[in-house]
Amino acid sequence: MMKYFFAICITIVMITNTVFAQEKAITHKVEKGETIVQIAIKYNVTPFDIYQLNPDVQNGLKPNSVLLIPSKSSSKITSLPVKASVQAITHLVTPKETLYGIEKQYGVSDDELKKANPFLENEGLQIGQTLVIPAKNKIINTAVVHEKLIYHDVLPKETKYSISRKYGITIAELEKRNPEILTGLPIGYRLIIKGTTPKTAKVLEQLEANREDVIQKPLKVAVVYTSYEVQPKETLYSLSKTFGMSQEDFIALNPELKNGVEIGMILKVPYKDAALQENRKEYTALSKKISLGSRKKMVLLLPFNIPRVEGDTINSTGNRLKKDKFLNMTLDFYAGALIAIDSAKVLGLPVDVEIYDSEETKNSSNVASIIRNNNLTTANVIIGPFYQSNAETAAQLLSERNVPVISPLSKDVGNPFNNLYQTIPTNEVIKNAMFDYMRAHNGNIMAVVDRKKESIVQYIKEYQKNVPFVAFKENGSVSAESLKSMLVKDRMNYVVMETGNTWMIKTTIAAMVSSMSEYKVQLVILEPNETLDTDEIKFSNLIKLKLMYPSVTRDNNSSEAVIFDKEFRKVNNIYPSDYATRGFDVTFDTMMRLVQDKTLEETVNSAATKQVENKFEYYKKPDGGYTNKGVFIMYYDSDLTLKEAN
Repeated sequence: MMKYFFAICITIVMITNTVFAQEKAITHKVEKGETIVQIAIKYNVTPFDIYQLNPDVQNGLKPNSVLLIPSKSSSKITSLPVKASVQAITHLVTPKETLYGIEKQYGVSDDELKKANPFLENEGLQIGQTLVIPAKNKIINTAVVHEKLIYHDVLPKETKYSISRKYGITIAELEKRNPEILTGLPIGYRLIIKGTTPKTAKVLEQLEANREDVIQKPLKVAVVYTSYEVQPKETLYSLSKTFGMSQEDFIALNPELKNGVEIGMILKVPYKDAALQENRKEYTALSKKISLGSRKKMVLLLPFNIPRVEGDTINSTGNRLKKDKFLNMTLDFYAGALIAIDSAKVLGLPVDVEIYDSEETKNSSNVASIIRNNNLTTANVIIGPFYQSNAETAAQLLSERNVPVISPLSKDVGNPFNNLYQTIPTNEVIKNAMFDYMRAHNGNIMAVVDRKKESIVQYIKEYQKNVPFVAFKENGSVSAESLKSMLVKDRMNYVVMETGNTWMIKTTIAAMVSSMSEYKVQLVILEPNETLDTDEIKFSNLIKLKLMYPSVTRDNNSSEAVIFDKEFRKVNNIYPSDYATRGFDVTFDTMMRLVQDKTLEETVNSAATKQVENKFEYYKKPDGGYTNKGVFIMYYDSDLTLKEAN
């Protein structure tokens, strides 16, 4: 989308004369506690006007500092009539395309295409380029009155919500003025906050009107088109299914298909890599919205299996604790949950907690009788059981009263129950998050995948169709020539490597390192890879390539994490394990959602959260229930530490 926006900007030619009408500014001495909004209201101006004359205050107001307050009339600029050539479409170059094929597809001559894209003369055609496709010029005479432009450069950790709130506008207004940020919010990008020039006005008009090349859908999903070469054995049915279109729509987009599908045909198809991702939830601190109303009831169903431990005549309790990993996991989770419950007491949260032994194995549990005998239909939320099948049993028994059941540890997709909440992202969600991140950062993506990794190959072919695979040599090593031919200048080139083969890893890394003088490259893995931890792979190269991967958890050194570690160690005389931290995170997050001024389901639909090591970003699944899409993107930084990518 960003490329499309800039490509249209290139085609717009304007000559404007402007007249500034500005009165003398006045000054204001900042008092302690004053805000920009308060000052703007006092002088009947907007925060934008103050930021324009005092750009330094975007970092915060300082008491006793002096601000320049503009006259309200100074924000208007009048423009004379302009002429603009705005009718243009764009094309994103993909592998195997040629100038001849593109020119034939759009019915333009070689001279016309190169005139519209002068860089082709020197650079030639390269994968990833966005070409402006010339069309018949349509001259439009316009007379525009537009406002003075206010800009904002995006800082690390800023969001659309925080920026729009800072300037007193809506997210929709921000996106309308900056349509290229629909896919993400790049750090350092200059946003237009207020005002329009003839150029931006015409771009917005074009984006709104040009339905052929950017189609706005209800969820702000844009379809950008590219070309595709028909492969052997492909049919109209298979092509329309691959690209998610009806056969009628596919023919309307490619009229030549009326005469049948032929190998080698160049078709216009949706470029799915450029499709916008769904709007993600804003991460918020629920502690700011605690409602101390009626008391809530939270129930934990944890598999202590006490009768089995007490009935073990062979092993003592101590020996069982040494051998039984499942029991240790349960006790760790429970210990973390107790710290969360104690924290809730300190905060004065109106939550009553009941804990039961679910006595569960993978195929059995005591869940049904616990729910029946303890009237758990009156609970506001249930955490547990651990096994997916038992969590589904609880959800089914409590579905009539819509009591939320939080599945704390299962990775299974599970059967659809509207009241079942999966807290661990599925493997598919984790991989999707990695690709979403790379695309949001305008990355050029390629894959090096071992043939033995059939599940990864199938995943990329099914869900990431436009990601090309790097070729191998006969000896099984990576073809450096193939990898380098896919690299694109001035963009980050993400190489997704999935293999346990040491030689394949070495040749991939070598090809990437040798390309670093000319290209920006970063190594990416989708799943844990033990081979990377061996002495044969130089850790210095992984640092150099800033190895990046998706993770359900993160290493957290914040003050909150330090407090949790200290409190846990004080109570248990050891540092918390991953299961203990998860017990705290799931329990505390659930309790905080219970004490909002809305139902738990409503908080899930409106807010995402970060706890000590885990994210909770729930989305309703099409077939029922909720899945967590809270995934961290981690990378090795040059200082040898793991960091969370922005």
